[in-house]
Amino acid sequence: MQIQIYTDGSCHTQERIGGWAAIILGKEKNIEIKGFVKDTTHNAMEILAVLKALDFLEKEYNNTFTKIEIVSDSQYVVRILERKEKLKANNFLTKKNNPIRNVDLVKKLIERIETLPLIFTKIKAHQKATTEINYNRVVDQLARNEVRKITQK
Repeated sequence: MQIQIYTDGSCHTQERIGGWAAIILGKEKNIEIKGFVKDTTHNAMEILAVLKALDFLEKEYNNTFTKIEIVSDSQYVVRILERKEKLKANNFLTKKNNPIRNVDLVKKLIERIETLPLIFTKIKAHQKATTEINYNRVVDQLARNEVRKITQK
């Protein structure tokens, strides 16, 4: 069985409050999951959206998929697949021997990459509205709304 998931993250940089969202496209219905985190960054939310979607699949479907396509507008997320061997070889440290940013989330995503049939597809961000459903725009709005719910209280 194959599945496609759209993910996105958002962050209010001054208040460091982030939102994440994913839409899991199902045959019978689409499933939206979303949430927020305090004291975070935009890139952390991008990765967290993927991880939360994969957690959901594991819980609800016991990872019975032959292919899981993650569709993201985040170059940071999509390129982790390309960078994983270098990151592991460098023990997740920068050239100055400091841990890379979001090291815990990056390690979790790489673990999932190595155990699940994941592929990543990069999609253009902030596309114009059309008459067709654009799931990238939908997850972007869901993630932004999660941030707004907290920052506008």
